[in-house]
Amino acid sequence: MPVVGLDFGTTNSALCVARNSALCVAGEPVMAQFADGAVSTDTFRSILFFNPDQAGEGGGARAFAGPVAIREYLAAGGAGRLIQSLKSFLADRGFRSTEIFKRTYRLEDLVALMLVPLRAEAEALLGPLGNSAVVGRPVHFSSAASDSDEHLAVTRLEVALKRAGFAQVTFEYEPVAAAYYYGQRVEREELVLIGDFGGGTSDFSILRISPGAGGHIGYEILGNDGVAIAGDAFDRELLRHLIAPELGRGSKYRSPYGRILPIPNPIYFSFERWHQLSFMKARATMNRLEELKRTALEPEKIAALIHIVSNDLGYRLFRAVERTKAELSSAEQSVFTFADPPVAIEKLVTRAEFERWIAPELKAIAECVDRLMAKTAIAAARVDRVFLTGGSSFVPAVRQIFQTRFGDGKIRTGDEFTSVARGLALRGLDIGACGSRRP
Repeated sequence: MPVVGLDFGTTNSALCVARNSALCVAGEPVMAQFADGAVSTDTFRSILFFNPDQAGEGGGARAFAGPVAIREYLAAGGAGRLIQSLKSFLADRGFRSTEIFKRTYRLEDLVALMLVPLRAEAEALLGPLGNSAVVGRPVHFSSAASDSDEHLAVTRLEVALKRAGFAQVTFEYEPVAAAYYYGQRVEREELVLIGDFGGGTSDFSILRISPGAGGHIGYEILGNDGVAIAGDAFDRELLRHLIAPELGRGSKYRSPYGRILPIPNPIYFSFERWHQLSFMKARATMNRLEELKRTALEPEKIAALIHIVSNDLGYRLFRAVERTKAELSSAEQSVFTFADPPVAIEKLVTRAEFERWIAPELKAIAECVDRLMAKTAIAAARVDRVFLTGGSSFVPAVRQIFQTRFGDGKIRTGDEFTSVARGLALRGLDIGACGSRRP
Protein backbone atom coordinates (compact mmCIF):
# COMPACT_ATOMS: atom_id res chain seq x y z
CA MET A 1 0.00 0.00 0.00
CA PRO A 2 1.22 3.55 -0.66
CA VAL A 3 2.35 5.65 2.29
CA VAL A 4 0.91 9.14 1.91
CA GLY A 5 2.26 12.33 3.43
CA LEU A 6 -0.04 15.35 3.13
CA ASP A 7 1.02 18.90 3.96
CA PHE A 8 -2.14 21.03 3.98
CA GLY A 9 -0.81 24.57 4.06
CA THR A 10 -2.18 28.07 4.50
CA THR A 11 -0.84 29.16 1.11
CA ASN A 12 0.23 25.95 -0.64
CA SER A 13 -0.37 22.24 -0.08
CA ALA A 14 1.68 19.25 -1.15
CA LEU A 15 1.28 15.47 -1.26
CA CYS A 16 4.02 12.86 -1.33
CA VAL A 17 4.09 9.06 -1.59
CA ALA A 18 7.04 7.28 0.00
CA ARG A 19 6.30 3.75 -1.17
CA ASN A 20 4.69 2.82 -4.46
CA SER A 21 5.90 -0.26 -6.31
CA ALA A 22 5.51 1.35 -9.72
CA LEU A 23 7.32 4.59 -8.95
CA CYS A 24 9.46 4.28 -5.83
CA VAL A 25 12.66 2.46 -5.07
CA ALA A 26 13.52 1.65 -1.45
CA GLY A 27 10.98 4.14 -0.13
CA GLU A 28 12.28 7.06 -2.19
CA PRO A 29 9.52 9.69 -1.94
CA VAL A 30 7.68 10.87 -5.03
CA MET A 31 5.87 14.21 -5.08
CA ALA A 32 2.46 14.55 -6.68
CA GLN A 33 2.47 16.96 -9.60
CA PHE A 34 -0.31 19.45 -10.28
CA ALA A 35 -1.04 21.01 -13.65
CA ASP A 36 -0.62 24.77 -13.70
CA GLY A 37 -1.29 25.76 -17.27
CA ALA A 38 1.45 24.37 -19.49
CA VAL A 39 3.69 23.42 -16.55
CA SER A 40 3.47 21.14 -13.52
CA THR A 41 4.30 22.06 -9.95
CA ASP A 42 4.99 20.20 -6.70
CA THR A 43 2.51 22.37 -4.82
CA PHE A 44 -1.24 22.88 -4.95
CA ARG A 45 -2.35 26.43 -4.21
CA SER A 46 -4.64 26.36 -1.13
CA ILE A 47 -7.37 28.39 -2.74
CA LEU A 48 -11.04 28.03 -3.69
CA PHE A 49 -13.07 29.85 -6.31
CA PHE A 50 -16.85 29.70 -6.60
CA ASN A 51 -18.25 30.50 -10.05
CA PRO A 52 -21.93 31.50 -9.87
CA ASP A 53 -22.32 31.00 -13.62
CA GLN A 54 -21.65 27.26 -13.30
CA ALA A 55 -23.78 24.89 -11.23
CA GLY A 56 -22.04 22.64 -8.73
CA GLU A 57 -23.05 19.23 -7.42
CA GLY A 58 -26.09 19.45 -5.17
CA GLY A 59 -26.84 22.99 -6.29
CA GLY A 60 -25.05 26.22 -5.62
CA ALA A 61 -22.12 27.69 -7.48
CA ARG A 62 -19.45 25.33 -8.79
CA ALA A 63 -16.29 25.25 -6.70
CA PHE A 64 -12.77 25.02 -8.15
CA ALA A 65 -9.57 24.43 -6.19
CA GLY A 66 -5.83 24.90 -6.66
CA PRO A 67 -4.35 26.11 -9.95
CA VAL A 68 -7.69 25.52 -11.71
CA ALA A 69 -9.35 27.89 -9.24
CA ILE A 70 -6.87 30.60 -10.15
CA ARG A 71 -7.46 30.17 -13.88
CA GLU A 72 -11.24 30.22 -13.43
CA TYR A 73 -11.02 33.26 -11.18
CA LEU A 74 -8.93 35.21 -13.69
CA ALA A 75 -11.22 34.19 -16.56
CA ALA A 76 -14.34 35.23 -14.64
CA GLY A 77 -13.26 38.86 -14.71
CA GLY A 78 -14.34 39.73 -11.19
CA ALA A 79 -17.44 37.54 -10.91
CA GLY A 80 -17.45 34.83 -8.27
CA ARG A 81 -15.99 34.35 -4.81
CA LEU A 82 -12.32 33.73 -4.05
CA ILE A 83 -11.37 32.15 -0.70
CA GLN A 84 -7.83 31.72 0.65
CA SER A 85 -5.98 30.79 3.86
CA LEU A 86 -8.64 28.40 5.17
CA LYS A 87 -6.10 26.75 7.46
CA SER A 88 -5.84 29.97 9.48
CA PHE A 89 -9.52 29.59 10.48
CA LEU A 90 -9.37 25.99 11.77
CA ALA A 91 -9.02 27.00 15.44
CA ASP A 92 -11.35 30.02 15.12
CA ARG A 93 -14.59 29.29 16.99
CA GLY A 94 -16.15 32.40 15.47
CA PHE A 95 -16.05 30.87 12.00
CA ARG A 96 -18.83 28.31 12.01
CA SER A 97 -20.17 28.79 8.52
CA THR A 98 -20.40 31.24 5.65
CA GLU A 99 -22.92 31.82 2.89
CA ILE A 100 -21.64 31.66 -0.68
CA PHE A 101 -24.20 32.43 -3.38
CA LYS A 102 -27.13 31.52 -1.14
CA ARG A 103 -25.65 28.21 0.03
CA THR A 104 -24.22 27.75 3.53
CA TYR A 105 -20.85 26.06 3.98
CA ARG A 106 -19.15 25.01 7.19
CA LEU A 107 -15.39 25.36 7.39
CA GLU A 108 -15.00 21.59 7.06
CA ASP A 109 -17.02 21.73 3.83
CA LEU A 110 -14.70 24.31 2.33
CA VAL A 111 -11.52 22.44 3.30
CA ALA A 112 -12.95 19.23 1.84
CA LEU A 113 -13.75 21.03 -1.42
CA MET A 114 -10.03 21.76 -1.63
CA LEU A 115 -8.74 18.34 -0.56
CA VAL A 116 -10.94 16.24 -2.85
CA PRO A 117 -9.55 17.63 -6.15
CA LEU A 118 -6.03 17.69 -4.68
CA ARG A 119 -6.33 13.95 -4.05
CA ALA A 120 -7.87 13.31 -7.48
CA GLU A 121 -4.98 15.03 -9.27
CA ALA A 122 -2.44 13.16 -7.16
CA GLU A 123 -4.07 9.82 -7.94
CA ALA A 124 -4.04 10.57 -11.65
CA LEU A 125 -0.24 10.39 -11.46
CA LEU A 126 0.49 8.13 -8.51
CA GLY A 127 -2.41 5.69 -8.66
CA PRO A 128 -4.82 4.85 -5.80
CA LEU A 129 -3.74 6.42 -2.52
CA GLY A 130 -5.70 4.24 -0.11
CA ASN A 131 -7.54 5.52 2.94
CA SER A 132 -4.69 6.45 5.29
CA ALA A 133 -2.28 9.37 5.47
CA VAL A 134 0.20 11.12 7.74
CA VAL A 135 -0.88 14.77 7.82
CA GLY A 136 1.08 17.77 9.06
CA ARG A 137 -0.12 20.25 11.63
CA PRO A 138 1.53 23.32 13.19
CA VAL A 139 2.71 23.25 16.78
CA HIS A 140 0.11 25.93 17.49
CA PHE A 141 -2.71 26.67 15.05
CA SER A 142 -3.43 30.27 14.11
CA SER A 143 -6.21 31.72 16.32
CA ALA A 144 -5.79 28.97 18.93
CA ALA A 145 -5.95 30.40 22.46
CA SER A 146 -6.31 27.12 24.37
CA ASP A 147 -5.89 23.36 24.12
CA SER A 148 -9.57 23.07 23.27
CA ASP A 149 -9.04 25.40 20.30
CA GLU A 150 -6.17 23.17 19.15
CA HIS A 151 -8.45 20.14 19.47
CA LEU A 152 -11.17 21.91 17.48
CA ALA A 153 -8.70 22.64 14.66
CA VAL A 154 -7.52 19.03 14.47
CA THR A 155 -11.11 17.72 14.59
CA ARG A 156 -12.24 20.01 11.78
CA LEU A 157 -9.28 19.04 9.64
CA GLU A 158 -9.91 15.36 10.33
CA VAL A 159 -13.55 15.67 9.21
CA ALA A 160 -12.45 17.26 5.92
CA LEU A 161 -9.76 14.60 5.39
CA LYS A 162 -12.31 11.82 5.85
CA ARG A 163 -14.51 13.42 3.21
CA ALA A 164 -11.48 13.33 0.91
CA GLY A 165 -11.13 9.58 1.46
CA PHE A 166 -8.55 9.52 4.26
CA ALA A 167 -10.41 7.61 6.97
CA GLN A 168 -7.25 6.80 8.95
CA VAL A 169 -5.20 9.88 9.75
CA THR A 170 -2.05 10.31 11.83
CA PHE A 171 -1.12 13.91 12.62
CA GLU A 172 2.49 14.96 12.99
CA TYR A 173 4.02 18.30 13.83
CA GLU A 174 5.28 19.94 10.66
CA PRO A 175 8.78 20.73 11.99
CA VAL A 176 9.11 17.08 13.11
CA ALA A 177 8.22 16.03 9.57
CA ALA A 178 10.88 18.39 8.24
CA ALA A 179 13.32 16.80 10.69
CA TYR A 180 12.49 13.41 9.25
CA TYR A 181 13.32 14.73 5.79
CA TYR A 182 16.56 16.28 7.01
CA GLY A 183 17.44 13.10 8.90
CA GLN A 184 17.89 11.18 5.65
CA ARG A 185 21.22 12.97 5.15
CA VAL A 186 22.76 12.62 8.62
CA GLU A 187 25.78 10.36 9.02
CA ARG A 188 26.08 10.55 12.79
CA GLU A 189 23.93 11.58 15.72
CA GLU A 190 23.07 15.28 15.60
CA LEU A 191 21.22 17.70 17.83
CA VAL A 192 19.10 19.65 15.33
CA LEU A 193 16.88 22.72 15.55
CA ILE A 194 14.19 22.74 12.85
CA GLY A 195 12.54 25.96 11.70
CA ASP A 196 9.48 25.55 9.46
CA PHE A 197 8.07 28.80 8.06
CA GLY A 198 4.65 28.47 6.46
CA GLY A 199 2.10 31.02 5.37
CA GLY A 200 0.37 31.33 8.73
CA THR A 201 2.72 29.92 11.38
CA SER A 202 6.41 29.55 12.19
CA ASP A 203 7.13 26.30 14.02
CA PHE A 204 10.23 25.00 15.74
CA SER A 205 11.40 21.68 17.13
CA ILE A 206 14.61 20.48 18.74
CA LEU A 207 15.40 16.83 18.12
CA ARG A 208 18.22 14.38 18.55
CA ILE A 209 18.55 12.52 15.24
CA SER A 210 20.60 9.46 14.39
CA PRO A 211 20.93 7.57 11.08
CA GLY A 212 19.21 4.23 10.66
CA ALA A 213 19.01 1.44 8.12
CA GLY A 214 16.92 1.56 4.94
CA GLY A 215 16.25 5.28 5.08
CA HIS A 216 14.77 5.16 8.58
CA ILE A 217 16.10 7.42 11.32
CA GLY A 218 16.15 7.40 15.07
CA TYR A 219 14.93 10.55 16.73
CA GLU A 220 13.97 11.99 20.08
CA ILE A 221 11.86 15.14 20.33
CA LEU A 222 13.26 17.41 23.01
CA GLY A 223 10.87 20.34 22.56
CA ASN A 224 8.39 22.11 20.28
CA ASP A 225 7.09 25.65 20.04
CA GLY A 226 5.52 27.92 17.46
CA VAL A 227 4.03 31.32 16.77
CA ALA A 228 1.20 32.40 14.48
CA ILE A 229 3.46 34.66 12.43
CA ALA A 230 5.00 33.79 9.07
CA GLY A 231 4.91 34.68 5.38
CA ASP A 232 1.38 36.09 5.35
CA ALA A 233 2.32 38.52 8.13
CA PHE A 234 5.30 39.75 6.10
CA ASP A 235 2.99 40.24 3.11
CA ARG A 236 0.60 42.25 5.27
CA GLU A 237 3.36 44.62 6.34
CA LEU A 238 4.32 45.23 2.72
CA LEU A 239 0.69 45.88 1.86
CA ARG A 240 0.16 48.15 4.88
CA HIS A 241 3.19 50.37 4.35
CA LEU A 242 3.74 50.18 0.61
CA ILE A 243 0.34 49.77 -1.03
CA ALA A 244 -2.46 50.77 1.36
CA PRO A 245 -1.40 54.47 1.37
CA GLU A 246 -2.04 54.47 -2.39
CA LEU A 247 -5.55 53.16 -1.64
CA GLY A 248 -6.47 55.80 0.93
CA ARG A 249 -4.90 54.60 4.16
CA GLY A 250 -3.73 57.66 6.10
CA SER A 251 -5.78 60.06 3.98
CA LYS A 252 -8.79 62.06 5.20
CA TYR A 253 -12.49 62.69 4.53
CA ARG A 254 -15.01 65.38 5.44
CA SER A 255 -17.66 64.30 7.96
CA PRO A 256 -21.34 65.36 7.61
CA TYR A 257 -20.60 68.07 10.21
CA GLY A 258 -17.72 69.47 8.22
CA ARG A 259 -14.93 67.99 10.37
CA ILE A 260 -11.83 66.61 8.62
CA LEU A 261 -11.25 63.06 9.88
CA PRO A 262 -8.88 60.21 8.97
CA ILE A 263 -10.19 57.38 6.81
CA PRO A 264 -11.05 54.57 9.33
CA ASN A 265 -8.17 52.11 9.67
CA PRO A 266 -10.40 49.03 10.25
CA ILE A 267 -11.20 49.05 6.52
CA TYR A 268 -7.56 48.30 5.83
CA PHE A 269 -7.25 45.71 8.61
CA SER A 270 -9.58 43.50 6.56
CA PHE A 271 -7.90 44.43 3.30
CA GLU A 272 -4.51 43.34 4.64
CA ARG A 273 -5.68 39.77 5.20
CA TRP A 274 -5.79 37.94 1.91
CA HIS A 275 -8.32 35.40 3.12
CA GLN A 276 -10.75 38.19 4.07
CA LEU A 277 -10.47 40.25 0.90
CA SER A 278 -13.38 38.51 -0.83
CA PHE A 279 -15.58 39.14 2.22
CA MET A 280 -15.20 42.91 1.68
CA LYS A 281 -17.64 42.65 -1.22
CA ALA A 282 -20.49 42.53 1.27
CA ARG A 283 -23.08 45.17 0.45
CA ALA A 284 -22.65 47.09 3.71
CA THR A 285 -18.87 47.36 3.21
CA MET A 286 -19.15 48.46 -0.41
CA ASN A 287 -21.80 51.05 0.49
CA ARG A 288 -19.48 52.42 3.18
CA LEU A 289 -16.59 52.67 0.70
CA GLU A 290 -18.77 54.52 -1.81
CA GLU A 291 -19.83 56.95 0.92
CA LEU A 292 -16.19 57.56 1.86
CA LYS A 293 -15.27 58.15 -1.77
CA ARG A 294 -17.88 60.91 -2.03
CA THR A 295 -16.45 62.74 0.99
CA ALA A 296 -12.75 61.88 0.70
CA LEU A 297 -10.17 64.59 0.16
CA GLU A 298 -8.38 62.19 -2.21
CA PRO A 299 -11.32 60.32 -3.74
CA GLU A 300 -9.20 58.72 -6.45
CA LYS A 301 -7.46 56.61 -3.79
CA ILE A 302 -10.73 55.28 -2.38
CA ALA A 303 -11.90 54.65 -5.95
CA ALA A 304 -8.78 52.55 -6.51
CA LEU A 305 -9.58 50.50 -3.39
CA ILE A 306 -13.17 49.99 -4.57
CA HIS A 307 -11.90 48.89 -7.99
CA ILE A 308 -9.60 46.25 -6.48
CA VAL A 309 -12.25 44.86 -4.14
CA SER A 310 -15.18 44.89 -6.56
CA ASN A 311 -13.14 43.26 -9.33
CA ASP A 312 -11.61 40.57 -7.07
CA LEU A 313 -8.06 41.66 -7.85
CA GLY A 314 -6.72 40.32 -4.57
CA TYR A 315 -4.89 37.40 -6.15
CA ARG A 316 -3.06 39.61 -8.63
CA LEU A 317 -2.18 42.05 -5.88
CA PHE A 318 -1.01 39.14 -3.73
CA ARG A 319 1.28 37.86 -6.48
CA ALA A 320 2.74 41.32 -6.97
CA VAL A 321 3.52 41.51 -3.25
CA GLU A 322 5.04 38.01 -3.37
CA ARG A 323 7.31 39.02 -6.25
CA THR A 324 8.50 42.08 -4.37
CA LYS A 325 9.17 40.08 -1.21
CA ALA A 326 11.11 37.46 -3.20
CA GLU A 327 13.19 40.15 -4.94
CA LEU A 328 14.07 41.71 -1.59
CA SER A 329 15.52 38.36 -0.49
CA SER A 330 18.20 38.58 -3.16
CA ALA A 331 18.50 42.34 -3.80
CA GLU A 332 18.73 45.48 -1.71
CA GLN A 333 15.72 47.07 -3.39
CA SER A 334 12.75 46.28 -5.62
CA VAL A 335 10.14 48.18 -7.60
CA PHE A 336 6.61 47.15 -6.73
CA THR A 337 4.28 47.39 -9.73
CA PHE A 338 0.57 46.72 -10.06
CA ALA A 339 -1.67 47.90 -12.86
CA ASP A 340 -5.31 47.34 -13.68
CA PRO A 341 -6.71 50.52 -15.29
CA PRO A 342 -7.56 52.93 -13.89
CA VAL A 343 -5.41 51.69 -10.95
CA ALA A 344 -1.64 51.94 -11.42
CA ILE A 345 0.86 51.63 -8.54
CA GLU A 346 4.63 51.75 -8.94
CA LYS A 347 6.81 52.29 -5.88
CA LEU A 348 10.42 51.66 -4.93
CA VAL A 349 11.01 49.73 -1.72
CA THR A 350 14.33 48.86 -0.08
CA ARG A 351 15.23 45.79 1.95
CA ALA A 352 16.05 48.08 4.88
CA GLU A 353 12.49 49.49 4.80
CA PHE A 354 10.98 46.02 4.57
CA GLU A 355 13.03 44.80 7.53
CA ARG A 356 11.98 47.84 9.55
CA TRP A 357 8.31 47.12 8.77
CA ILE A 358 8.55 43.47 9.79
CA ALA A 359 10.65 44.14 12.91
CA PRO A 360 7.80 43.22 15.33
CA GLU A 361 7.24 39.91 13.52
CA LEU A 362 10.97 39.15 13.51
CA LYS A 363 11.09 39.91 17.24
CA ALA A 364 8.20 37.49 17.92
CA ILE A 365 9.89 34.73 15.91
CA ALA A 366 13.21 35.29 17.70
CA GLU A 367 11.48 35.24 21.08
CA CYS A 368 9.81 31.95 20.18
CA VAL A 369 13.19 30.41 19.32
CA ASP A 370 14.69 31.72 22.57
CA ARG A 371 11.72 30.41 24.54
CA LEU A 372 12.20 26.95 23.08
CA MET A 373 15.90 26.99 23.87
CA ALA A 374 15.19 28.06 27.46
CA LYS A 375 12.41 25.52 27.89
CA THR A 376 14.67 22.67 26.81
CA ALA A 377 17.70 24.08 28.70
CA ILE A 378 19.87 23.57 25.62
CA ALA A 379 22.70 26.00 24.97
CA ALA A 380 23.11 27.22 21.39
CA ALA A 381 26.65 25.83 21.29
CA ARG A 382 25.29 22.30 21.75
CA VAL A 383 23.13 22.49 18.59
CA ASP A 384 24.91 20.73 15.72
CA ARG A 385 22.68 21.87 12.86
CA VAL A 386 19.83 24.25 12.13
CA PHE A 387 17.54 23.18 9.28
CA LEU A 388 15.32 25.95 7.87
CA THR A 389 12.47 25.27 5.47
CA GLY A 390 9.41 27.05 4.06
CA GLY A 391 9.14 30.18 1.95
CA SER A 392 10.14 32.72 4.59
CA SER A 393 13.40 30.87 5.25
CA PHE A 394 14.65 32.79 2.18
CA VAL A 395 14.15 36.16 3.90
CA PRO A 396 17.63 37.38 4.98
CA ALA A 397 16.34 38.92 8.22
CA VAL A 398 14.78 35.60 9.20
CA ARG A 399 17.98 33.73 8.47
CA GLN A 400 19.89 36.32 10.50
CA ILE A 401 17.98 35.27 13.63
CA PHE A 402 19.64 31.87 13.41
CA GLN A 403 23.01 33.10 12.19
CA THR A 404 23.24 35.32 15.26
CA ARG A 405 22.40 32.53 17.68
CA PHE A 406 24.01 29.49 16.11
CA GLY A 407 26.46 30.66 13.44
CA ASP A 408 26.06 30.56 9.67
CA GLY A 409 28.10 27.36 9.35
CA LYS A 410 25.41 25.33 11.13
CA ILE A 411 22.52 26.36 8.88
CA ARG A 412 21.16 23.96 6.27
CA THR A 413 18.26 24.31 3.81
CA GLY A 414 16.71 22.34 0.96
CA ASP A 415 13.39 21.57 -0.77
CA GLU A 416 11.88 24.53 1.06
CA PHE A 417 8.37 24.00 -0.30
CA THR A 418 8.18 20.19 -0.19
CA SER A 419 10.39 19.00 2.69
CA VAL A 420 7.44 18.73 5.10
CA ALA A 421 5.37 16.59 2.71
CA ARG A 422 8.39 14.39 1.97
CA GLY A 423 9.12 14.04 5.67
CA LEU A 424 5.49 13.15 6.45
CA ALA A 425 5.59 10.34 3.90
CA LEU A 426 8.91 9.07 5.23
CA ARG A 427 7.49 9.24 8.75
CA GLY A 428 4.64 7.08 7.49
CA LEU A 429 7.07 4.33 6.56
CA ASP A 430 7.91 3.95 10.25
CA ILE A 431 4.36 4.07 11.62
CA GLY A 432 2.54 2.26 8.82
CA ALA A 433 0.69 5.47 7.91
CA CYS A 434 -2.04 4.64 10.43
CA GLY A 435 -0.37 4.77 13.82
CA SER A 436 -1.84 6.33 16.93
CA ARG A 437 0.45 9.34 17.38
CA ARG A 438 -1.71 12.44 17.41
CA PRO A 439 0.02 15.62 18.57
